[in-house]
Amino acid sequence: MENKYSRKGQNAYHPKLIISILVYSYSHGIFSSREIEKSCNEDLSFMYIAEMNCPNFRVLSDFRKNNTKFFHECFKQSVLLAMELGLASLGHVSLDGSKFKATTSKHKAMSYKRLKEKEKELMSEIDTLIEKATRCDEEEDKEYKGKTGYEIPEDLKHKKERLVKIQAAKEALQKREEELHPGGRIDDAKQISFADKEARIMGKKGDFDYRYNGQICVNEDNQIIVAQHLSQNANDKQEMSPAINIIQETTGTLPSKMSSDNGYMSGDNIQALEDSGIDAFIATDKSEKTNKILVAESDRKIEKSDFEYNEKEDSFSCPEGQILPLKCETKDGKKIYQGSFDICGCCEYKTRCCKSDKGSARTICTDDKEPLRQKMKKKMEKESSKEIYGRRKVIVEPVFGQIKNNGFRGLSVRGFKRAGGEFSLVCTAHNIKKIMKAILKGVVCSESWDLVPISA
Repeated sequence: MENKYSRKGQNAYHPKLIISILVYSYSHGIFSSREIEKSCNEDLSFMYIAEMNCPNFRVLSDFRKNNTKFFHECFKQSVLLAMELGLASLGHVSLDGSKFKATTSKHKAMSYKRLKEKEKELMSEIDTLIEKATRCDEEEDKEYKGKTGYEIPEDLKHKKERLVKIQAAKEALQKREEELHPGGRIDDAKQISFADKEARIMGKKGDFDYRYNGQICVNEDNQIIVAQHLSQNANDKQEMSPAINIIQETTGTLPSKMSSDNGYMSGDNIQALEDSGIDAFIATDKSEKTNKILVAESDRKIEKSDFEYNEKEDSFSCPEGQILPLKCETKDGKKIYQGSFDICGCCEYKTRCCKSDKGSARTICTDDKEPLRQKMKKKMEKESSKEIYGRRKVIVEPVFGQIKNNGFRGLSVRGFKRAGGEFSLVCTAHNIKKIMKAILKGVVCSESWDLVPISA
């Protein structure tokens, strides 16, 4: 960090001072750079941390925006410190994700259809204004009379600036969709934000907004976050491999056990765990979130987890015994199995099982990794697996609760990389709080720090 600074010009604030202020403020639920500066001038503890020399809020804001790699390194150091103190053993680690609002809103966004329409509209208006400007000199006295004749050029400038923004947003949306769906047609309903083009629409049950998906791996011992990353994906189906790689990069090793909820029950995630050799425990249905005991058996929807897979025959069988053979397979490995219309049509479970509006027979969609899913399903039916997985709720979920109850529910910076740096800072502050709590409670001790244990 110090190598980034120059001896030329005015003396700069030392990065140790700024990171101390930021970690302390984030651990106390203060995230606005202006509020941090205000606290440094009014709060004694902040004055002590800032050494009575608090930087301007813009210095704090710029430091936070421009040092994302440094924040990732700070997080890594907090993990290694926790491991050195014996607060994280990597015995059982749980992975979970939660959405955090981006620094933008739906009101600062535009659909692909609207972008195209607005682009044509602005180009037409600009052509009209240029044509008027061309005739300006000849008709100036007659058309403008006492006016200066500069009104049209000013309007033209505004239209051109607006067109540049529209075209930049359109280009960013096209690039994003090409990466997600190469060669595919862009849906006119797809949206992009002008304020943060890298944020994505995420949410559920009608609560949709521009957000990022924060992923954390939490160690069982003392709720230390041992790995974290920010994702642009609205779901967790591709997040296991990045999480495993980051744990390895951060700690130099991998956990013995790893648990996660049903949102991670995808072929790619299970394959990543299989390749890593980690003893994995993933919920194979949504029973954890939807208590089936509270739902009458006669009303419960029949899910894919209620069907049995026959690997030898490559087919599924429904609860009533009907065989669903393989109907087709796509080039990308997707497989579709379908039952008989005659059998489904007269089945007593039709209303609870068949999802087609046209009355078609029940279909099951999967991929070439179905054997891995079935292997996990059988594993999770064991009582020993259920006991290990049951610990997940008290390992990772409280950590997101602690972070959000501390006030952090949205990012303060824009852009995917910068947002990832701020999320690292949040996780670093969480780990430091856990470490200090353990020291002050006497769970660990360090004579050189001269800290006196206090009672719980």
